[in-house]
Amino acid sequence: MQTITVHFISAGGKRASLTCPGGTPVDSLAGQLGLDLKTLAALRVNNEILPLVTKLEVNAYLEAVPLESPEGMMIYRRSLAFLLAVAAREIFPERGLRIGHSLGHSYYYTFANERIPVAGDVEALEARMLEMVRKDLPIEAGYMAYGEAVELFEKNRQTDTSQLLDQRCESNVRVNRCGDFTDLYIEPLVHHTGLLSAFKLMPYRDGFLLRYPGTGQGMKIDAFEDSPKIFSVYHEYKKWGRIIGVHAVGDLNRMVADRTIRDYIRIAEAFQTKKMTEIAEQIYENRNSVKVVFIAGPSSSGKTTTAKRLSIELKVMGIEPIAISLDDYYVNGDRTPQDEKGEPDYESLEALDIPFLNEQLLALFDGQEATLPAYDFKAKCRREGGGRKIRLGRRTMLIVEGIHGLNDGLTPGIAHDMKFKLYVSALTQLNLDDHNRIPTSDNRLLRRMVRDYQFRGVDATGTIRMWPSVQRGERQHIFPFQNSADAAFNSALDYELAVLKFYADPLLRVVKPNGPEYAEAVRLLSFLENFAPIPPQYVPGQSILREFIGESEFKY
Repeated sequence: MQTITVHFISAGGKRASLTCPGGTPVDSLAGQLGLDLKTLAALRVNNEILPLVTKLEVNAYLEAVPLESPEGMMIYRRSLAFLLAVAAREIFPERGLRIGHSLGHSYYYTFANERIPVAGDVEALEARMLEMVRKDLPIEAGYMAYGEAVELFEKNRQTDTSQLLDQRCESNVRVNRCGDFTDLYIEPLVHHTGLLSAFKLMPYRDGFLLRYPGTGQGMKIDAFEDSPKIFSVYHEYKKWGRIIGVHAVGDLNRMVADRTIRDYIRIAEAFQTKKMTEIAEQIYENRNSVKVVFIAGPSSSGKTTTAKRLSIELKVMGIEPIAISLDDYYVNGDRTPQDEKGEPDYESLEALDIPFLNEQLLALFDGQEATLPAYDFKAKCRREGGGRKIRLGRRTMLIVEGIHGLNDGLTPGIAHDMKFKLYVSALTQLNLDDHNRIPTSDNRLLRRMVRDYQFRGVDATGTIRMWPSVQRGERQHIFPFQNSADAAFNSALDYELAVLKFYADPLLRVVKPNGPEYAEAVRLLSFLENFAPIPPQYVPGQSILREFIGESEFKY
């Protein structure tokens, strides 16, 4: 029998090594390596995040993935969704349960038959989940023959899951099991249900919420903060997706196979244009008071194209928009705040010259002419004068895009009724199947990865490396203000991930296993395997997706 060497690096930097037979499960080495399995979600094995039950076949470097780490919390949430799916199958085998979108630190669920939960339904599900937590049942990872997996999922009425296998062609299908429930392996889960004690179920609207701890908050469940505007946008798109018969990836893949996908692309783009028109009409109704439209949202939401398309809609209504950029209002480099690493922090509110911005806006609203600044990032990191001269006419309106647009701290000198705040995000309504959702952050990460490579000379490794910092900035500067928006626009297109696959797949395949970014590259590649690719030439020239893949009819 082959003997392999295992090297372990603890969170504190301590190192340990041992030898063992090939095929040894990682969790069986816990005692020798000093691992506390009750605190771990998974392990990095040669820079790939894998379940603790993984069998080691080659020499390996191991690193712990603690439950409370960002990667660990992602695994925790997926495992909670799996636990709920097991409970629902046992208690309501005829009704079916569908995971929806995220809402704060929660996932929204509904019953598949659109039956609203009655008294006792949610409580029964929570009680069964808690019982499984107390029993500390094992969650196993294994394989099934392709034909057996298809037969099992169809027998158990897991139709969406079965449809995913139409796209995947592995002879051995990887699955997760707990008791009598079997699910397609999407990403690692925790190894025992006893780790999943921090959760709550809460009735909400026509369904209920599965509430979980927020990243960086330990195992604490915070008080619920509603986001009715964001929920409304999500809910409308979910309802639309079900009406036209596309709520899971298998539905999309079927249209690619049937060669009807171009019709669906036209419908998806038309629906998005319709929502943009409605927002423009809302602004137009308030044209006598609104002087400036602020557009903000997380990274790679398509804010720039949204601003251009909104400008077109406003022009149709007789309004003349003038776009200005908050980037030109940065303070000079010697005044730029620094982050905890001593690097320039361009995402903080203090990086902008707020008094000067407000002074210019008030002057423009008073009918005066203003000379806009122009910030030189490359050469001097200084704001220079001599930019465009503008003056607002009777039908002129400013369009301002920037990270802090929803924060009233940006414009303390501007009356509330003079501002219209638009929140833009890619709020993906598509699911992998009934109980495996697609995180909106994955959609945006793939958008950014493709754009970074196409236009900024940054490879996939670089994008993955900077993404955690981007997300921290979003949590600090954008998400806390999303409920203050006057309107929300969903920039996601359900077909776009199948287009992004065309670009992202080769970029991810060259990420090397000797770097920490490899784990995320492997995860995204596995995710993209579920999509039948859609040719980029099918994407219309004015689509928001063109901002990321190129050849847009707009100039950026």
